[in-house]
Amino acid sequence: MPTRYHISLPDSAAARGSNPATSFNAHGAEAFAEQLEQAMRTTQLFERWRGGQADPDNIDPVLGATDPQATVRGEQHDLHIDLILITALPGDVVRHRLRLLAGSGWQLRDVSAA
Repeated sequence: MPTRYHISLPDSAAARGSNPATSFNAHGAEAFAEQLEQAMRTTQLFERWRGGQADPDNIDPVLGATDPQATVRGEQHDLHIDLILITALPGDVVRHRLRLLAGSGWQLRDVSAA
């Protein structure tokens, strides 16, 4: 069953992960939404992250789950960006991807059934 996540990026310039290979590089709500949607639909982000780990073969494959039906809508509000993600992926996977992409520069505002 899909879940709707309301995510805020209070300072889009600071919404960057610690590793440039897995971090957002977007500017603007639409670009952030596209990058997050891609991270949920494909294994590309997960594979880049896993490849940089000391023991990539020992990474829990559950973290690589994808949702080809995931959608993300972005809205710009002055300096912050709101993202609405709808996905069937578990919350742990969503949080892991957001930490890779935005580091600590994101806030989960609400979660509801989609």
